Amino acid sequence: MLKKIMVALAVLISSGTAFGAHPLITDDTGTQGKGKFQLEVNSEFTKEKEQQYNSDEDKWETKKETGGELATVLSYGITDNVDIVLGFPYQWKKTKIDGVVTTEPTGQGDGISDMSLEVKWKFYEKDGLSFALKPGITLPSGDENKGLGNGKMSYGLVFITTKEIAPFAFHVNLAYTNNEYKLQADKDANRKGIWHASVASEVEVIKDLKAVANIGIERNQDKTSDTHPAFILGGLIYSISENVAIDFGIKGGLNKPETDLTFLTGIAFKF
Repeated sequence: MLKKIMVALAVLISSGTAFGAHPLITDDTGTQGKGKFQLEVNSEFTKEKEQQYNSDEDKWETKKETGGELATVLSYGITDNVDIVLGFPYQWKKTKIDGVVTTEPTGQGDGISDMSLEVKWKFYEKDGLSFALKPGITLPSGDENKGLGNGKMSYGLVFITTKEIAPFAFHVNLAYTNNEYKLQADKDANRKGIWHASVASEVEVIKDLKAVANIGIERNQDKTSDTHPAFILGGLIYSISENVAIDFGIKGGLNKPETDLTFLTGIAFKF
């Protein structure tokens, strides 16, 4: 694990996967300000367990998946209300069936996933209410044969609302992503158009410490399922100084398609 982290940090020093105020999945309308940077290093560790039927051997099997992601996010303020955000995640995954590591290429492995490039534009702000749009693309930098990317460029758009009512802040995201796939197997198995809806809140419980909560749902990528993954998340953000913050969160699945349990940690630097 330490080797993976060191390799990823060396590679990911200039970009990352875009999040809101980590560990939140839902983004906020905040921008960095003209000429200012923010660098985040975020990680997540996932656990999933399910029973599946093996028709070839006529038996039930226990499938366990563990994995994670280490990513950075580099944001730069082009103007006071417009940011450009670069993303470059590093992922790893291992799948065991009845205790035996699977030999399927998409069931294990690690490497760089698809990079992302986004622009956040906060186009309205008044009396604590603000709106933003965030269009973006993903670039096929991951190995699609290992399940680390789509193999083709994809695109999406997020509409973001933030309402501040001290000491609270509330955020709403409505998003749509159009995924393009290189492999025919991925085209046959996955939906292209994915919608997402989520709500988050923040509250400063004591000086420099915020409690955060998040709930959301998005369209199931699997064509064979009409049950859409839903999650709930809770966490803390602590500001060590004006320019450095650390965070921790736990995300749980509210239904079967969503990952059972995810632990999230991160650190952010402003300069």
